[in-house]
Amino acid sequence: MTVRAVVIDLDGVLYVEDEPVPGAADAVASLRARGLALRFATNTTSRPRRRILERLHRLGFDVAPEELVTPAALAVRRCADRGHRTVALVMKDDLREDFPDLVDGGDAVDAVILGDCGEDFGYALLNRAFRLLMDGAELIALQKNRYWLTPDGLSLDVGPFVAALEYAASTEAFVVGKPAPAFFAAALDGTGVTAAQAAMVGDDVESDVGGALHAGMAGILVRTGKFREESVRAAGIRPTAIIDSIAELPALLDAASQRP
Repeated sequence: MTVRAVVIDLDGVLYVEDEPVPGAADAVASLRARGLALRFATNTTSRPRRRILERLHRLGFDVAPEELVTPAALAVRRCADRGHRTVALVMKDDLREDFPDLVDGGDAVDAVILGDCGEDFGYALLNRAFRLLMDGAELIALQKNRYWLTPDGLSLDVGPFVAALEYAASTEAFVVGKPAPAFFAAALDGTGVTAAQAAMVGDDVESDVGGALHAGMAGILVRTGKFREESVRAAGIRPTAIIDSIAELPALLDAASQRP
């Protein structure tokens, strides 16, 4: 396995909330020293890319803006491709800054863009989105993860709410975040590296590893963040490799590059 680019998930891989994973910053620096193209990919939809970058820098990770891939940018691209102008932004207020050119609101919209609403998810919010979908709006999901790890433990992510709207409105969401193939293609844009020469590192066996494998990349699973042995068994997905944490990644890639 010769790897020329590495796409790295954030929450659960580099850090959990405001605590860096031990050895993560050194691992990222080591990968850079090897001349690998790096991209940092997240399904986080609870904060804008500006704040994601601020957190990375505060926690000691040297990441350039062009290296960060988020679902919001792909949702904007989807709206441009489809000619959507008026939308319902169902997400936390902070994230709205990543959609400056879209008109939010109204009784008739072209699309419902669904992100993380946290504790604000409730009947009234979902019912409004449901009615807009029944009137013909497209459902664009920023991501469809089942759950994620918070300081309080595992918590519902956006996926269950996307599924509820899909079922109620008899529609299928256009998912822009992982595991959508377009997300992984966007992550490699500008690197000059093909999918076969790239690896994704994540803690979610379905969206990170499964999505990467489907996109033609290697999928490396870490035993940090939301990792659960039972989830791996239930998913039926065979990662390219499983390591205890990203701190082990440089050694893994070195060993893989020396195999015939």
